[in-house]
Amino acid sequence: MDKEKTARKNVLRKSQEPSKYTKIKGYDFDKKLNYDELLDSYSSSGFQATNFAKAIEIINKMIKDDCKIYLGYTSNMVSSGLRDVFRYLVKNKMVDIIVTTGGGIEEDIIKCLGDFILGDFDLSGKELRKKGINRIGNILVPNSRYCDFEDFFMPLLNKVYKEKKSISPSELTYLLGKEINNQDSIYYWAYKNNIPVFSPAIIDGSMGDMIYFFKYQKPDFEINIAEDMKKLNDMTIDAKKTGLIILGSGLIKHHILNANMMRNGADYVVYINNSQEFDGSDAGAKIEEAVSWGKVLPEKNYIKVFGDATILFPLIVAKTFKKDDEQ
Repeated sequence: MDKEKTARKNVLRKSQEPSKYTKIKGYDFDKKLNYDELLDSYSSSGFQATNFAKAIEIINKMIKDDCKIYLGYTSNMVSSGLRDVFRYLVKNKMVDIIVTTGGGIEEDIIKCLGDFILGDFDLSGKELRKKGINRIGNILVPNSRYCDFEDFFMPLLNKVYKEKKSISPSELTYLLGKEINNQDSIYYWAYKNNIPVFSPAIIDGSMGDMIYFFKYQKPDFEINIAEDMKKLNDMTIDAKKTGLIILGSGLIKHHILNANMMRNGADYVVYINNSQEFDGSDAGAKIEEAVSWGKVLPEKNYIKVFGDATILFPLIVAKTFKKDDEQ
């Protein structure tokens, strides 16, 4: 066989056409612009656009199936404008359980006391430190905000201590929402609507700093994380169906998944994060790994979207919860 013939056979190999398929097609901008149809077109665009569209489909199934909906997010989400999206969902009772980090709680409360400011990713850390300004990506937080938070939080700890020497993170967050009494706050609405907030890492941040100082005055004061673990697991076991929306990764992701392992897996799952699985971390693990542990049911009602939640999640809410709200 000559070389040309061999090359042709290998390069021009005949294919077997699938009997059913979705044609790859993007939005037709020759038409009048329709943002709803534009987002719908993502389903046939391929790559992460199609995963994004699948996430919308799965969340709409969660809502239709009357799932107990878990919303998990890391603290940087609350640093950003996503805080206002979360507040909307909690205010309107569209989620049932929140799991977040300590920063995901305190930064909501701090924003009630003073604004976070848009900055730049390339600002000098040395110069910002001289000015007492903290940087979270391209968001700036003057350190005076944390001083104001101390003035708010320490009296609350004293009030708690007079009543009992031990408190769970969910109880403390309930009191924070009640005491801040500000309708801009996620946790004010969680308090009003009795939506539990779990934070197994509540001391990893400014609240932890304050509790550290407080324990010099009251060494027998305790944060009871074990009580919240039992409460979250019991609530999850009792759920008829569960839907998980997890923005970011790390501890909050695993805490929600581990609770769902108690019921042999979540029914619906959407991840939005950029973590990779090559190092074996749970943060980057694909959903198939969670299926192997019994944390997610194997019926394929799940998707991971690689991307920035500050871009993607408001669009998802517009096509799911907000759409449902307007019907």
